[in-house]
Amino acid sequence: MTMIFLERTADTLPADFPDLQADATAGGHGHMTRLAAECSQNRAMFHAIFACRWDGRLAGIGAITDEPTPTSPPMWRMRRLYVHRHYRRRGIAQAIANALLQEAAGKVSVVTVHAGNDGAARFWEAMGFGTVEGRPWSHHAHLPSLGPAVGR
Repeated sequence: MTMIFLERTADTLPADFPDLQADATAGGHGHMTRLAAECSQNRAMFHAIFACRWDGRLAGIGAITDEPTPTSPPMWRMRRLYVHRHYRRRGIAQAIANALLQEAAGKVSVVTVHAGNDGAARFWEAMGFGTVEGRPWSHHAHLPSLGPAVGR
């Protein structure tokens, strides 16, 4: 039986991250190289980074930061989400995105993403993100407000 395991990374990227980075680079994607550089330069910019393992192998990773464009109220941005080509269409990206949305819940009311291609746009729309025009992000999602609990 295949086991999917999500782990929140600590101060460093997983030891086997270079394999995921190489797969992304081979597919023409530079955002894993940017993730590695950002982590080495300013790990504190990330509110969370989640890695997903499939039978013990690093299958995907994703992160969330402040929205780089100043907004009022503040928003967070999902970024650097990538799933190894051998592990796609298995729910890994959705698991990572859901973990990142849980991280944002109660802290911000809007999470943004920038879909770099049509496939990514379809993914984010299936995750409940709406399209946006005229902004530095392509999609956003409004999170439920976690106001104070109402007692009897």
